Amino acid sequence: MNELKNIDNENAGKHETHHVGISGSVHHPVHFLNVQEEMNHLFSWYEQNKTALHPVQLAAELHFRLVYIHPFADGNGRTARLMMNFILMHHGYPPAIIKASPEHRLKYYEALEKASVEGELEPFTELVTKCVEESLTHYLQALGIEE
Repeated sequence: MNELKNIDNENAGKHETHHVGISGSVHHPVHFLNVQEEMNHLFSWYEQNKTALHPVQLAAELHFRLVYIHPFADGNGRTARLMMNFILMHHGYPPAIIKASPEHRLKYYEALEKASVEGELEPFTELVTKCVEESLTHYLQALGIEE
């Protein structure tokens, strides 16, 4: 089996089995005993909204909702970004690449924190939208369509 860099292989794909906190965050994830129920709600929400919301909004909100639940011992953000980008690409959009620089990561975490603590999702959706636009511009430039 191939191992991914910086992944806790022993707990990969398993729901939390004890209550956890998120380092540097005021947000307290869903209690581990409620994770399965909240994941069921997440997938029900997705089914109800997959045609009602704009694909970028749908992808951003699903990302937020998954990290809000924080169901896994490790890899919650990576899983959320993969799901977000799958939704975007499924609808014909390029992936939203969250840049790894400290400045970009800080904006990403701040937007997630604002959504988690204050219920204000718009800054996170705007961040995802900007990342999609940057990816689209990059692809168009690579094709020589836009300068």
